[in-house]
Amino acid sequence: MSGLSKGVGKVEVALKWDPAPAGAPAHDLDLVAAVFTADDPHGTPAQLVHFGSRSPDGTITLLRDSRTGQGFGYDEAMTLELDRLAERYARVVVGVVIQQGGGRVTFDRIAQASVRVSEGYTELLTYDFGGVADATAVTVVEFVREASSGWTFRPLRRGFDTDPQSFGSLMGTAGA
Repeated sequence: MSGLSKGVGKVEVALKWDPAPAGAPAHDLDLVAAVFTADDPHGTPAQLVHFGSRSPDGTITLLRDSRTGQGFGYDEAMTLELDRLAERYARVVVGVVIQQGGGRVTFDRIAQASVRVSEGYTELLTYDFGGVADATAVTVVEFVREASSGWTFRPLRRGFDTDPQSFGSLMGTAGA
């Protein structure tokens, strides 16, 4: 990025998947965002945004939440207004977790699952969960505040075998 670049500002993370086969329990995937402070960028999230919640300052919101994957195109969407986040926040990790209400379900059992990260009309990355087939949760992307260039992003594809309640505390761990 050039010295005049402001980095990434407002992004959308969108998730889609096909419904479970007839007669099987519904597949329910959820977007999760963990926000970390500069003092603890790999520790406990200062904020955790998921279905039924948003960041206290309104900078991260889940716009759509699907419990089945039924619909056309992307079923869930989360907006992150990184350029509005307070200076004390230095890292945001976004991931996907599979609800486990109908028994253990991994990404290899969910048809046509993919996630897209975009800024405006520019697609920053897409991912189809191929590298984490046996996982029940995965981190997808991280955004890091750089002093000179604003927010940068990088793919962060790390699978976890965990339940939705524990995923938030694992998302930002070192090595992630």
